[in-house]
Amino acid sequence: MEKHMFLCYNSIDEGGDRVPVTILLIAVSLAMDAFAVSVSCGISVPGFGVRQAARVGLWFGLFQFLMPLTGWALGTGVSGCIRAVDHWVAFALLAFIGGRMVAGALEQSCGGEGGRAPSELTRRRLCLLAVATSIDALAVGVSMAFLQHVNILWAALVIGGVAFAFSLAGGLLGRRLGCLFQKRAELAGGLVLIGIGFKILGEHLG
Repeated sequence: MEKHMFLCYNSIDEGGDRVPVTILLIAVSLAMDAFAVSVSCGISVPGFGVRQAARVGLWFGLFQFLMPLTGWALGTGVSGCIRAVDHWVAFALLAFIGGRMVAGALEQSCGGEGGRAPSELTRRRLCLLAVATSIDALAVGVSMAFLQHVNILWAALVIGGVAFAFSLAGGLLGRRLGCLFQKRAELAGGLVLIGIGFKILGEHLG
């Protein structure tokens, strides 16, 4: 994703004509992880529906909107620090949440009830997932602070809107898959999150 971002930044810096398309491409790139995590939520959360999908979309879209603004405000002061640790933070959050989901699925007895579903979409879990999937947007915001022809508020709105749409669609897709694979849904969702964490880590370290 970093190579793609580099080409996008060059397109922005060369002139304003290609800015709308370039911002859209950046937004789609940033939304990919949010989409994948939303699919895992739809698969693993019992009773997941349109309302829950919209909730996931709002959380992810809001953070994808706020992170570029935050990065842009920070400017160069912390850009090196952000790029040095962003992939580790994202990996740690996704591995932690995914690991808990896997552990909950393995401990759950057949047909057993009791307690809250381990994969319930609490505010805390949504916040952690939203942060994990939007850290790249923070680094993008820092980079945009040094590019010409960029309206950061408009760019953040596009990034947040695309993330909302992709997350909503991902959640609804995950719900369909969850109906087909209900028994192993939570285990699959947790493994997906851990896999996304390793993917983010590999992209930055590779």
